[in-house]
Amino acid sequence: AEMPGMYAEDDFDLAGFVVGAAERGRLLPDHDAMKAGDVLIGLASSGVHSNGFSLVRKVMEVAGLDWSDPAPFEPGKTLGEAFLTPTRLYVKSCLPLIKSGLVKGLAHITGGGLVENPPRMMPDGLEARIDYSAWTLPPMFQWLAETGGIEVHEMHRTFNCGVGMLLCVAPETADAALEALALTGERAMIVGQVETA
Repeated sequence: AEMPGMYAEDDFDLAGFVVGAAERGRLLPDHDAMKAGDVLIGLASSGVHSNGFSLVRKVMEVAGLDWSDPAPFEPGKTLGEAFLTPTRLYVKSCLPLIKSGLVKGLAHITGGGLVENPPRMMPDGLEARIDYSAWTLPPMFQWLAETGGIEVHEMHRTFNCGVGMLLCVAPETADAALEALALTGERAMIVGQVETA
């Protein structure tokens, strides 16, 4: 992990992981099935999802605030409570759609934000075109951008900006996917489409 200003000499971070198994013929992304016109569905994030904390800390420093100070964008919470909201997990809502064959690809919006993660699911010749006007930037991200004077591209490259997972589906199955996601409690919305690169 790259966390300037966090680790002192001889410090390290310990991470855990899970290994899963998948049938070879059902691996995603399904590049053979993806085509221009496919729909990109975004699932709402619960916050920064553990990414971009070097920049978060810098903005807090510029603002002269501490983790225990009230969050200007979330009444009733401290900055620490707001920024350390647990990362939203999407397996329970996405797995049924994957098993039903509705999903052609997924992009988890982690470090690298909405700029570097969507291309990882795309085959050669296609690109994910995100419509950033399709959703309202959550107050947490608005505060970071305004307080830190962060340019739009840098926000999109660093943070999930309110979209923690992208699903690629066929246009004719988008409504069914949105309905299924809503039934699991997800805030899902169409945020773009696949286009020829």
